[in-house]
Amino acid sequence: MSEENTTVLQCLSLNHLFTKIRDKDTKPEDFRKYSMRLMTILTEESLAVANNSVTKKTVITPTGAKFDGIDVNTSNMVAVSIIRAGDSLLECFLNVVPEAAVGKILIQRNEETAEPILYYDKLPPLENKQIMLLDPMLATGGSAMCAIDVLINKGAEEENILFINVVCCPEGLKNMNSKFPKIKVVTACIDECLNDKSYIMPGLGDYGDRFFNSV
Repeated sequence: MSEENTTVLQCLSLNHLFTKIRDKDTKPEDFRKYSMRLMTILTEESLAVANNSVTKKTVITPTGAKFDGIDVNTSNMVAVSIIRAGDSLLECFLNVVPEAAVGKILIQRNEETAEPILYYDKLPPLENKQIMLLDPMLATGGSAMCAIDVLINKGAEEENILFINVVCCPEGLKNMNSKFPKIKVVTACIDECLNDKSYIMPGLGDYGDRFFNSV
């Protein structure tokens, strides 16, 4: 993925939060607590780089001074979660942007072939909307690219789709960029690689299972 299309969070707090959620001995309730804190930071950063929603704005402070900032228009946002793990990120996103329209896409990975299988989608109108595609993990990129195909077929513009994830890897970013060069990505971390089973390394296990305590 080209550098201009990928935003990687740079926050001192992330090292602490990742240490908690990567630890195999972290209890499900603690995994949920720390991952929610991390995903809230991720959501706020994502809003700031949503091209179709951000404009420059100058305000006057109580001291009478000018401050040059930005304004984020959230009225045109559609948050789309890739079920099931994406629902964890959706929960955080809606805490920050409760006015966003919501869509759902169900894609499951064939564990033998690592290929995505589309089962279901339910989406609001997507034309001229800022689409926030949510899934905590980007491994091969298969599920995300399948979801993006669905979004574009339903009227979304590629350049208006922002893919938000907690952990990704170089292979998945490369695959996505080769097919969808206009997609922007916001991630909390780029891990080292995929192993021979297409799992992210060092990774943190199955995000959905750990978040929803269904291990």
